[in-house]
Amino acid sequence: MEAYVKEFDKWMNSPAVSDGVKKELASLTEDEKKERFSGYMTFGTAGLRAKMGAGCAFMNEYTVAHATAGLARLVLDEGAADRGVVIACDSRLNSDAFSRRCAEVLSAYGVKAYIFPSLRPTPVLSYAIMKLGCIAGINITASHNPSVYNGYKAYWEDGAQLPPDHAKRVSDAMGEIGIFDVPSSADANPALIFEVSDEVDVPYLDCVLAERVNPDAIPAVADGFNIVYTPLHGAGAVMVPQVLRRAGVKHLYTVEEQMAPDGTFPTVYYPNPEFPEAFKLGIALAEKVGSDLVVATDPDCDRVGVMARCSDGTFRAITGNQMGALLIDYIIRAYEEKGCLPADAYAVKSVVSANLAQAIAEAHGVKFYNVLTGFKFIGEVIKQHIAVGHGTFLLGFEESYGYLKGTYARDKDAVVASLLICEMAAFYKARNMTLADALEALFGQYGRYGERVKNIQITGLDAAGQMAQMMKALRDNPPTSLGGMKIAEVRDYLSGEIVTADGETKPTGLPTTNMLYYVTESGDTFIVRPSGTEPKIKVYILAKADTEKELELHLAALEDEAEKMFA
Repeated sequence: MEAYVKEFDKWMNSPAVSDGVKKELASLTEDEKKERFSGYMTFGTAGLRAKMGAGCAFMNEYTVAHATAGLARLVLDEGAADRGVVIACDSRLNSDAFSRRCAEVLSAYGVKAYIFPSLRPTPVLSYAIMKLGCIAGINITASHNPSVYNGYKAYWEDGAQLPPDHAKRVSDAMGEIGIFDVPSSADANPALIFEVSDEVDVPYLDCVLAERVNPDAIPAVADGFNIVYTPLHGAGAVMVPQVLRRAGVKHLYTVEEQMAPDGTFPTVYYPNPEFPEAFKLGIALAEKVGSDLVVATDPDCDRVGVMARCSDGTFRAITGNQMGALLIDYIIRAYEEKGCLPADAYAVKSVVSANLAQAIAEAHGVKFYNVLTGFKFIGEVIKQHIAVGHGTFLLGFEESYGYLKGTYARDKDAVVASLLICEMAAFYKARNMTLADALEALFGQYGRYGERVKNIQITGLDAAGQMAQMMKALRDNPPTSLGGMKIAEVRDYLSGEIVTADGETKPTGLPTTNMLYYVTESGDTFIVRPSGTEPKIKVYILAKADTEKELELHLAALEDEAEKMFA
């Protein structure tokens, strides 16, 4: 009997599985059984993420409870049951039920559980962990994935996602605990479950507002400053409009069709502000009310995207890399104008993010750090500076539309980012410029930077194995040129070595991860890594040139290379 059939039969015969779930299982085709029962979701540093439905490879009340049992074991081993775990969720289907199931399991193990009465942005959870002095946190969200997905992110006491060693301990504990040996709802201890709201929300909003660089920028243009905002049916509706209005925005227009939380995301297939299609309703409203700026946050409100009006009246997307550069330039110059740029100022980005922001920072004497993909690594840099009592954090960002200013949270925060973007837009409006104009000014000063991201989708049951094999093939048969340009340097973050064309080697200086990073003789970058949350290989293409035409030639050549590499 095949393994997936045994696992299916275990679920069908378990008294812990409800009749409704068994009815769902009985309707599955053989291929659906294989998809749902051929293995358990891997609990990694990104937690869990999968489609919702019955089965050990899908998100459901049993797999959520199982992961929580593993986390409870970690908390108990640390002797921190009394410090507790705080739980938040977004607008996705089943998110509220999953979060309450987490609270039940924790309380049954004797661990305090704090839970919000309704959805909250991801950064509020990160803040709450530190505010409440909790040992850990749980966030039920699948970020920007389509509506059939949900996920489970675990955080540690510093407000950042679990470090790898802690994630492994949770995973090991799950391996020791049977999925149907987890305490039931009847075993919960209501005396250990506490609801939290204003005691977290109010000081969180105060922290966000305290991160304004120039509090007078929005009020100075408020009468003629129109902003369009959409939460894309998610948690941003809870906080973003409130923050913008408190900052002085008088004319805030929200996309009403997308304001109510709705896990089916009826107006967008991908509720992802990286995709221009998500802005269709927002742009229509902007045209109607005469706004130069459309702001959109994803369902758990940790990412924010923007459409800015160009000089010809059309709207253009500001990419994550471009917004990171705009923000660091604005923050630094605003502090310089006030004469208060700290001498120990620093900023952080992921290694897959473009280098324009770094060039800007270094031109102003601001130290810049590059870290692995994952905002927890940006949080680690913040934590290290706080520990030694030196360094003023200006900005952390990733190309995937995540930004943070301030040390009150250790995850990307679309609430503070939305505030700063609108403040920056107001600053430029006073100078008769839009954000699109400001970006062109940066290109004129520092050169044209551009990027592309290619997603190589992996199909089949063993996606992780396929991705590992594809990465191994690249190492076994390494390219010597990319897009017609010789490779000058290869950084293998799995071996931890940088190898130059002349054979010189040196360490990467970063933790190991399965990523290959190629630098061509012209200075372009070609990065390959498996996604940590989805079955796909991601290829990041970063280029710089003097002209738009030259830049497009570089990007197109490298994009063609990516398609050939994984054909």
